[in-house]
Amino acid sequence: MMRSIGADHVIDYTKEDFIENGPRYDLILNFVAYRSIFDWNRALNPKGRYVLVGGSMSRILQTLLLGPLISMFGNRKLGILGYKPNKQDMAYLLELFEAGKVLPVIDRRYPLDETADALRYLGEGHARGKVVITVEHND
Repeated sequence: MMRSIGADHVIDYTKEDFIENGPRYDLILNFVAYRSIFDWNRALNPKGRYVLVGGSMSRILQTLLLGPLISMFGNRKLGILGYKPNKQDMAYLLELFEAGKVLPVIDRRYPLDETADALRYLGEGHARGKVVITVEHND
């Protein structure tokens, strides 16, 4: 799925332990955060960047607290993707969506009355896209 949306190199963390045996990377975009920030730091080139995009609350807190400290003692930068929307960016994103240049990846859809199941599935950490709650409209 990641290759289909443009990734050059994809690692299946369930099959490959690239931290211990793999090459070093200039950029790691982490959408799952299943390992310690210290592991990710070891997988970076000397001037590499690690960006946490999603994950459990404990990994987010770990990255928020330790990322800046680790970054202070070397050339590697570790942090969380932050975004403050503005009107121009939102208008540009809308254009991209309307033109079909950006397509959301939806893993599963759940009706509103199955929200608990959707949250359980999401909490398992294996979603390969967005989990959507659908609401029926009876006009």
